Amino acid sequence: MVAHKKGASRGSEEPEELARVPLQAILLADSFTTKFRPITLERPKVLLPLVNVPMINYTLAWLESAGVEEVFVFCCSHSKQVIDYLENSEWFSQPNFSVTMIESHNSVSAGDALRLIYERNVIHGDFVLISGDTVSNMSLTQALLEHKERRKKDSNAVMTMVIKRSKPSQIALQSRLGTDELFMAIDPNTKQLLYYEDKADHSKGSIYLDKLLLVENTSISLHNDKQDCYIDICCPEVLSLFTDNFDYQHLRRHFVKGLLVDDIMGYKIFTHEIHSSYAARIDNFRSYDTVSKDIIQRWTYPLVPDVKFFGNSSVKLERQGMYRASEIGLSRSAQIGPFTVIGNGTKIGNHTTITNSVIGEGCNIGSNVSIEGSYIWDNVTIGDGCKLRHAIVCAGVIMKSGAVLEPGVILSFKVLVGQQFVVPSYSMVSLLQQPTKQDSDEELEYADNSSGIVEIPSFAGTSDKSNGEMTSEQSESQCWPASQLGSGGAGYIWSICEGAYDEEWRHSVAPIPADKLAEAMDAADDDQELTQDGSILPPSGELKPDSNDSEDDDNEDSRDEMIYFEKEVEATFLRAVHENIKVDHVILEVNSLRLSYNKVAADCAGAIFYAMMKLALETPHTSAGELLQNATNVITKWKKLLKYYLADIDEEMEVILRFEEMCLESAKEFSPLFTKILIQLYDQEVIQEDAILRWDDEKKDADESDKIYVKQAEKFIQWLKEASEEEDEEEEGADS
Repeated sequence: MVAHKKGASRGSEEPEELARVPLQAILLADSFTTKFRPITLERPKVLLPLVNVPMINYTLAWLESAGVEEVFVFCCSHSKQVIDYLENSEWFSQPNFSVTMIESHNSVSAGDALRLIYERNVIHGDFVLISGDTVSNMSLTQALLEHKERRKKDSNAVMTMVIKRSKPSQIALQSRLGTDELFMAIDPNTKQLLYYEDKADHSKGSIYLDKLLLVENTSISLHNDKQDCYIDICCPEVLSLFTDNFDYQHLRRHFVKGLLVDDIMGYKIFTHEIHSSYAARIDNFRSYDTVSKDIIQRWTYPLVPDVKFFGNSSVKLERQGMYRASEIGLSRSAQIGPFTVIGNGTKIGNHTTITNSVIGEGCNIGSNVSIEGSYIWDNVTIGDGCKLRHAIVCAGVIMKSGAVLEPGVILSFKVLVGQQFVVPSYSMVSLLQQPTKQDSDEELEYADNSSGIVEIPSFAGTSDKSNGEMTSEQSESQCWPASQLGSGGAGYIWSICEGAYDEEWRHSVAPIPADKLAEAMDAADDDQELTQDGSILPPSGELKPDSNDSEDDDNEDSRDEMIYFEKEVEATFLRAVHENIKVDHVILEVNSLRLSYNKVAADCAGAIFYAMMKLALETPHTSAGELLQNATNVITKWKKLLKYYLADIDEEMEVILRFEEMCLESAKEFSPLFTKILIQLYDQEVIQEDAILRWDDEKKDADESDKIYVKQAEKFIQWLKEASEEEDEEEEGADS
C-alpha cells in the first residue's frame, strides 16, 4: 500500500467554522468489473475519454464544485497510470482542494478498498462515496443537511443514497442507461430505504417483501421508476462495518442489502431524490453512449465541451449542438451533422459525413467516410470509404480503406483493420487475446456483472499484477476461437460465449435492434394490454410512483423526461434530413426511442413536429415570408413521417397544442404565422378539420391568455364551420 499526496491550504473560515471537519470524499478509481473489456486491459476505466475528457475529471470537477475539500482516490487496476495522470494534472495545484492517492495491488472489490482506507485512519467525519465514472452537477447542500439532521436524532442513520427518477422501458425492462429495472421500497415520510432489488424475477413480474417490513412500517412506497446515482453520503461507521463484515464485497448487493436485512444492529439507509439536477454513472457501453449524449446536449452544465474545466481543450459551440475545436482541417465538401464534437488537430477529407459522434484529437479521417453515432478517440486513422455505425474506436487504431464497423463494435487500442474488412456487430477487438475465466469458489461467489470478478488473462503467458490483473494457469474456455482482421489486419476478435449473444444488445452503444424490439413486444403482448395505437397500458400489478411525493416534483421529472425524449427525436430527425434517410427507417428509430422512454404516439407526433419547425427556424431566412416558406417546405417533405403518428384526433390535437406552446415560448418568430402554418397543415391533410374544431371548442372556457391563437385563426375556423355545415346540408338533401 502506497500513498501519494498533495497538500492544500485551508481558506479563511468564520470563527465558528474553525473547529469543523473538512468535507471529505472517497473516489474509487476502479469499478472492480470487466464490463469495459477489452479496453480496460490496457487503460483504466476512469482515464477513458468521455466526450474527449478523461472520466475522472468530471467526478473531481463535481466534487470540487460541491464543496468537498479532501479527496482520497483509491487506485488498484492500472494504478500507476492513474497516479501518473493525477500527479501531472492541474488537480495537484488546486487551492483548498486536496487530492491523495491510495494504491493497492491486491484489492478485488469495493469492500477490500474501503477496508484498506479504514486501516489508514484518514476519514474523520461524514464523507461522500463515489466512483470515478460518475457525472453530476447536483448541489450537495440539501442532501448533506438532511443527512446531518438525521444523524443528530438517530445515530443509526449511517448512509444517504442519492436517487433520481428514471422510468425503465416496459418493453426492454432496462433504463436508458442500460441498467436493470430497479425496485425500491421507501418510507414516504422519512425517506428511509426499506428494500432494494435490481434483479427481480422479470418472468413472473414479482418481487418478494418480508412480512415484517409490512408489520413494522405503517407506510411503504414501492418504486420501479428510480435510478441509483451511486453517490452516497456516509458516516465513518460505514468503513468499520465493512471491516467487521469481510463478506461485504459489493456496495449494493452485499453492504446495502446486508444492512436492510440486519435487524440486530438496526443501521438505517435513507434516500435523497434529486429532480432538476443531473447524476449518472457510466456502468456499461450503453450508459457511456447515453451520458455522452447528455453532455453534448448540455444536461450536465457546466461540465460541457465548450466550458473549460480540467482536461478539456477549448471547443466552440455552433448551432444544432455541433462543437468544433479551432484548429481542425475540414474539407469544404465534408458534412458535420448535429450533436457532434470534433477535437483539435483532426483532419477530415472530401465528402465525408459525421453525425451524432465524438471525434478525438489528432485524427486523420479520409474521403467518402461515413461515421454515425460513434466515438473515435485520439490519433485514429480512418481510410477512404470506411463506414462506422454506433462503434467505439480507441486511440491509435488504423482502419484501412473500405473497412466497415457494424453497430456495437468495440476496437481497442492500436488495432489494425484490413482493407474492405467488415467487423461484425457487437465484436470486441483487441491486440490482446481473449482472457479465460478461473473456475474457482472465489470467482463463483462474486461472479456477477456488477461485482468484483476474479478474471484470468491468458495472452502469451504474460501477467500484469501491478495493474491489478490476476493470473494463473489457463483453464478451459467456453468460447469459440479468435480470428484475424482481414488482409494486413492486426488484432483478435473476441468471441461471445454461448448464450451471451442474446444480451449483447442490452449494454451496447448501438440502438436496440428492431428484431429485439419486436421480440420484446411480442413477449409483452402475453401479459400486457395494448391500446389501439400500440402504446402499453401498465399491468394491474405495476408499482405506482409515490403518491405522497409533491406534485411539483413529479411534474418536473416528467418535464425533464419529455425534454430528453424531444432532444433525442430531434437528433434523429436532423440526421435523417442531413443524410436523406428514408422515412421508414426514421420511424424505426423513433419507435425505439418511444419504447425506451415509455411514450405514446401523441408524444412522438409532438416531438417530430417540434423538430420540423425548429429546422425551419434554423434554415436561413430574412423575412416572415421566407420563414413561412421554410416551414411549408419541411411539412411537404416530412408529412409522411408526422402522419404516421397521427392515427386519431388526440394526436392531431397534440400537434396544435405543441405549436401553440412553441409560439409562446421557444419559437416566438412563428407567432404571427400561426394561422398560415395551421392552414398549411390542413391543406396538406396532416391535421383534419375535426381536430381544429375540437381545439376551438376546448378553448371556449380558457383564460384570455390561452385564446391568442384561437382568435388569430378565427376567420379560418369560421370558414371550416361553414364548410362543415354546408356539407351536412348537402348530405341531408341527398338522403331526402
